[in-house]
Amino acid sequence: MNVENPKGLKPGVARTPGQTTRQVIERDPIQPPAAIYDQNFTWESDADISYDRYIDRDFYDQEMDKMWTKVWQWACREEHIPNAGDQYVYDVGTYSILICRTESGAVKAYHNSCLHRGTQLKPTDFEGQGDHIRCPYHGWTWSLDGKLIDQPCDWDFPHAKPEDFSLPEVQVGLWGGFVFINMDENCEQLADYLEVLPDHFSQFFPLERRYIEVHIRRTLPCNWKAGVEAFIEAYHVRETHRGGLADSNAATNAEYDIFGDNVSRFIHTRGYPTPTWPEDETDQDIADAMAARIAEAEKLRAELGAKYNFDMSEYSECEMLDSIEYFCFPNMFLFPGLSLPMIYRFRPNGDDVDSCWFDLMFLRPLSEGEEHPEPPECVHLDVDQVYATVPDMDPMLAVVYEQDTSNMEAQQKGFKASKKRGETLANYQECRTRQIHKTLDKYLNAE
Repeated sequence: MNVENPKGLKPGVARTPGQTTRQVIERDPIQPPAAIYDQNFTWESDADISYDRYIDRDFYDQEMDKMWTKVWQWACREEHIPNAGDQYVYDVGTYSILICRTESGAVKAYHNSCLHRGTQLKPTDFEGQGDHIRCPYHGWTWSLDGKLIDQPCDWDFPHAKPEDFSLPEVQVGLWGGFVFINMDENCEQLADYLEVLPDHFSQFFPLERRYIEVHIRRTLPCNWKAGVEAFIEAYHVRETHRGGLADSNAATNAEYDIFGDNVSRFIHTRGYPTPTWPEDETDQDIADAMAARIAEAEKLRAELGAKYNFDMSEYSECEMLDSIEYFCFPNMFLFPGLSLPMIYRFRPNGDDVDSCWFDLMFLRPLSEGEEHPEPPECVHLDVDQVYATVPDMDPMLAVVYEQDTSNMEAQQKGFKASKKRGETLANYQECRTRQIHKTLDKYLNAE
């Protein structure tokens, strides 16, 4: 059991009182995969993080130039491009990447810009099909393999030989049903970049055997990092979700793990009350809470199993109930659980320091032998539109996400208004935020 005694303890050692996340999960009758019990945390620093990192134009430009061009980032799911000729555009900031499934079945990606006069080959958010890539301006045309195959009035371009005008390729990697891209020709292998993710997720229901049930993209009035950081800690649950999640989740007792430069995780239990309640916790309280947790998991196994035609009887309480959230730098969140099967992504919105895109997907399990259905159309929400308007969106989760994103505009304005020029982070509960900035600096400071 955690003991609240920060006096005299080394930084990063103090924890909230009450049952630890591990103690709760260890009592579950069905034990989770071993990955759940992996732990790794080392205190780094308590220095403030400058607000300039969220509002400064020069800093933003450095991120775009030195970081976004060097990292692996999820662009789409393989079910977006299942067949030869399928094409998909992924934008991040001012960069645009065109992803194609070639005739051989390989996945290739190109900078989405015509080599004639720079026109985008396909528009933002394009999802389509074709046996070639044709510029809408003058008709220069490339094969799906990126070779220039048609150059109108080629007699006037003796200086532009087709063999020299293949589309510049972007590195592509596949994992878990996701298509990743990296603009750096000399990047490390995706498997190395993902650190513990392939090993950990091999122990959960496979990501590649999940389908997109809902896809939402909302424009948010904040820097992309502020968006990421709103979801990377559970410390906010007690206040932001007061009266809802805060009463049924042990969020302030969440476990945080840093597995490397790129990957981190939190786990907080559901169906077990928050340890910040003022009552002293008795053995009977613990027994009652565990009984309620076990009953809730069993209820979800039956309900979700029937809904998705999938036997969930052997899946642990942790996988059925808990918020298990992995993060992969710079912007990808993955939840391996079955009742909370979300994927998040935050991206800079064009050239706007104060705006980002938030992608939210729900990945549901496919039953045995079931093929991936066609992905649903992405529902675009503007700043003033709400999650509850999206078809098939869970009403309770719509409220939760509305609460989560409601703080973002005020925080972005507060960055600029503050006399104190940096944010002060918790030693433990906000360690993943600090890790993001530490990894970001490695890119910005690289020669």
